Amino acid sequence: MIALSDPHPLTIPEYLELEEKSPIKHEYINGQVYAMAGTTDVHNTIALNLALLIRNHLRGSECRAYFADLKVRLEKRNCFYYPDIFVTCALLDRETPTYKSFPKLIIEVLSQSTEAFDRGDKFNDYQTLESLQEYVLVNSKNQRVEVFRRNADGLWLFQTYTSSGKTFELQSINLTASFLDLYEDVTLEEMTDN
Repeated sequence: MIALSDPHPLTIPEYLELEEKSPIKHEYINGQVYAMAGTTDVHNTIALNLALLIRNHLRGSECRAYFADLKVRLEKRNCFYYPDIFVTCALLDRETPTYKSFPKLIIEVLSQSTEAFDRGDKFNDYQTLESLQEYVLVNSKNQRVEVFRRNADGLWLFQTYTSSGKTFELQSINLTASFLDLYEDVTLEEMTDN
């Protein structure tokens, strides 16, 4: 993310108006606006594969899957983020066409430029969403899916899936999917030991 040069904090209505007219996406963190970086072929293909798997799985349900261009509002943190994919089943989310506030599942495809933020401050912010049941990080360098699940006590439990297990689970939407489908048409960079 790249901060815009205007040092004056924006209000939420100002941000939403700016975003409606802007040709590029911006995330909003407590009055400051940050331009979103572009993506890669690998990142985009993984995200699209997963979005299609989720969309097909949710057909006929009350839940909706969103991909890349829709924001999530985190009211307690006064910010808006653009997750790679998220799912909401809340009817209240149908009332806001440009952002959603009650996701149950958020997925980020990791990239070198965003991985630390996705694992750190962004996940910390996402945890303020009472509706959120799962936060998923999908690796774009090797076949691995990391899932953080909120249990009944409000604690976040961590589970890692690798391609050796052939499948991974998104329990919040009752989906078991294959690594073959997730990484279809993706050429991962060769990993070397240094």
